[in-house]
Amino acid sequence: MTPDEIEGAVAAGLPQAVEDLKRLVAIPSVAFPGYPEEPVRAAAAATEELLRSTGLPHVRQIPVEGSFPAVYAEAPAPPGAPTVLLYAHYDVQPAGDPALWRTPAFEPTEIDGAIHGRGAADDKSGVISHVAALRAFQGRFPVGIKVIIEGQEEYAGERLETFVEQNPELLRADAIIVADCGNPSVGDPAVTTSLRGMGAFTVEVRTLKESLHSGSFGGAAPDALAALIRMLSALHDDHGDIRVPGLPRGSFLGSGPSEEEFRATAGVLDGVSLVGSGSLADRLWASYAITVTGLDVPTVSGAINAVQAVARARVTVRVPPAGDPKTTVDAVVDFLRQVAPWGVEVHVGDQVLGSGYLADSGGAARAALNRAMERAFGRPPRDVGAGGSIPLVSTLVKQFPAASILLFGAEDDDASIHAPNERVNVEELRRTALAEALFLQEYGSATV
Repeated sequence: MTPDEIEGAVAAGLPQAVEDLKRLVAIPSVAFPGYPEEPVRAAAAATEELLRSTGLPHVRQIPVEGSFPAVYAEAPAPPGAPTVLLYAHYDVQPAGDPALWRTPAFEPTEIDGAIHGRGAADDKSGVISHVAALRAFQGRFPVGIKVIIEGQEEYAGERLETFVEQNPELLRADAIIVADCGNPSVGDPAVTTSLRGMGAFTVEVRTLKESLHSGSFGGAAPDALAALIRMLSALHDDHGDIRVPGLPRGSFLGSGPSEEEFRATAGVLDGVSLVGSGSLADRLWASYAITVTGLDVPTVSGAINAVQAVARARVTVRVPPAGDPKTTVDAVVDFLRQVAPWGVEVHVGDQVLGSGYLADSGGAARAALNRAMERAFGRPPRDVGAGGSIPLVSTLVKQFPAASILLFGAEDDDASIHAPNERVNVEELRRTALAEALFLQEYGSATV
């Protein structure tokens, strides 16, 4: 197919792609413990149906031990052509507080050219961008195609990674597209070339056999919550830089957002300063970051006049691409133990680790993607980093060291992923699907 024919086919298929996305977003496929499993399995079935609609001859669900099924599809490569693996996930984050959503989280709503709903961007837009790109070829693909769509990416823990390690030939490819990221802003094409790793753990502080009346015992009895607050606040200095020894600031060679762009995207309130030092690209993509993501303490509405016996916090550490998550978590835990006041008991558990990733920006696949994205977006892509983690990527790098791994997608920094009012821009979805389809044609032609 010519580039003009591909562009026309993607444009013609966009209305159906939008309807398919809405149908997928309407399924509350939250794969976290405690949530119903039936919607997650329904999303797997819907994803299987969508992949069948592309003309792929072999599509099936594959059990993944301890997780929800992955949806797998493949088509053989034409003689001499390479094979491309396409990845996305059909599970989503929990919706959170419904009161914070302007439209219901699982009732996809189109407003001003964008589809709003949980998972519309992360990562059901990735599923649909693959589907829309493949449909353009009507079953006559210029490269070999393999597709793997997993069902439990958002919940931390080993899932698809072990499956990949046990079934390498099933997923072996010359190039891999990971459609679980996106651009700094709508219409600003980018390829993600670095991912921070991550570590997470729960820290528990104990001071008393049980909580005590604050009037009778306050002022002498050690408060577990006060101790935990002191420990957590010690992690950063007054500027917001990390105080844990052995976690230096890194540097990112590409360009990052301006402070004005970042403040607008992040919704930083007027008069509130950003934290940390160094460039924003350094802070967001190449340095360590420590965030307290949860606290187990009495709520304000349920507070009683008591000195707390126990307090817990969930702590997440983002690790530069070359850093070691296990060493990093150990350093943070050791620091918390060192700064713990009053001889309190400190217990740590529920650790989760994930490695980072740093890409090579060269090679035939990246060159083909650059040409494809320039035509789809009207300008060439730039390299960006991502502060988040995609645990599967490090596994793919280890299993397939010769493969080119390309991270791009229809999300943008203002898409509110993992937050209320998530949305994906429809025009961005079209451009992303077009870029992928053009890449498949370009890459097949360049390597035959």
